[in-house]
Amino acid sequence: MKNSLVKRSWAEPYKIKMVELLKMTTKAQRIKAIKEAGYNTFLLKSEDVYIDLLTDSGTNAMSDVQWSAMMLGDEAYAGSKSYYKLEGTIQKYYGYKYVIPTHQGRAAENILSKILIKKGDVIPGNMYFTTTRLHQELAGGTFTDIIIDEAHDPTSEHPFKGNVDMAKLEKVVKKYGAKKIPYISIATNVNMAGGQPVSMANLKELRAYTKKLGIRVIHDMTRVAENAFFIQQREKGYDKKSIAQIVKEICSLTDGATMSAKKDALVNIGGFMATNEWDVFEEARNMVVVYEGLHTYGGLAGRDMEAIAVGIVESLDDNHQHARIGQVEYLGNKMMEYNVPIVLPIGGHGIFVDAKKFLPHLTQDQFPAQTLAAEMYIDSGVRTMERGIVSAGRKPNGDNYYPKLELVRFTMPRRVYTQAHMDVIAESAAAVYDRRKSIKGLKMIYEPKYLRFFQAKFEKL
Repeated sequence: MKNSLVKRSWAEPYKIKMVELLKMTTKAQRIKAIKEAGYNTFLLKSEDVYIDLLTDSGTNAMSDVQWSAMMLGDEAYAGSKSYYKLEGTIQKYYGYKYVIPTHQGRAAENILSKILIKKGDVIPGNMYFTTTRLHQELAGGTFTDIIIDEAHDPTSEHPFKGNVDMAKLEKVVKKYGAKKIPYISIATNVNMAGGQPVSMANLKELRAYTKKLGIRVIHDMTRVAENAFFIQQREKGYDKKSIAQIVKEICSLTDGATMSAKKDALVNIGGFMATNEWDVFEEARNMVVVYEGLHTYGGLAGRDMEAIAVGIVESLDDNHQHARIGQVEYLGNKMMEYNVPIVLPIGGHGIFVDAKKFLPHLTQDQFPAQTLAAEMYIDSGVRTMERGIVSAGRKPNGDNYYPKLELVRFTMPRRVYTQAHMDVIAESAAAVYDRRKSIKGLKMIYEPKYLRFFQAKFEKL
């Protein structure tokens, strides 16, 4: 083979300027720690974690430009310069007219749900997300899943598993009527499906259909830049367009958005709600004062708004997304080399291991994903999280939801870990896989009222 035909390696488009030293633990220490945490990785102390893949939310490494921008933060209570910088950045790169800052994404979901949803409303969406669905239910609405069937199949290699099934949507509209649907909830890069993208063609079809019926499309844009990367790589006609151009086009097909800036925008705290409707903005401006703070800071310090504004621009850089998703792909390919069953195709913000296939001897009521996350921590100090029956929670009548997907999420913080860390993670997953038949399940011994995956406790069967 000629050298020119060899596939070239990629490298991160940054260099390391500062490091955080980590505590190394023994297996005995980890067994004690996870037992005290009730086998819930959320309840572990971070100092007892070696490689933290619990979430990519607020765990990113900010750039020197972001840290510098924080020194420019205008901490005025009203009319902060930093707010107007953030507003201008969102208008320029995302295209939404009106902006309400919030302390994080779920605060934006809360305000939006209270404004748009009435009791008895139905909110179709491309797979549920935990906090989004809870806010919809607390506002009196009911979520209904309209994602394509392939999204519920971990082995399907459909390139856009986040797509809306238009036939499912039409069925919902015929059953309830357009007036009962305040909006369609669309996540770009569907978290619970394994970080799977939505195609531009699907978004255009959805926009045309909803425009005809007068139904809003509300965009959960937490990982929109990652979705844009997949459109650029997989969808015909977009290979020559930049991430920034694709993101702007995605947003143009929606009426408003909620965002946790703690993901794509590379910050440790912050979010916003955006809309193109003055009436919705006016109501949100009133409500943010009740729940968050004045509409020109919304629960954020000026320095945080400065960091978000810079992070939005950095997130749209093609080289950044190439390296970000490239690291996830590297880990996924290493896991497949060790025969660890993962969701295919490899998604954007992490690797999702199929716990049903990994631990087929455990029933879903024995919490296989929760079990596997605990076993990963015991083996190597790698912290992951459950995305299965525990995360799915309970129906309004008290019965458990039984999702088809029972996954463990290995979520990648942006610009934090090296390739060597990826090797350690993959080797640990392989070691646990080798002893999988001896692993016993869990039973839940404490369950909180809402979002139980955060605080539930378990013990070994």
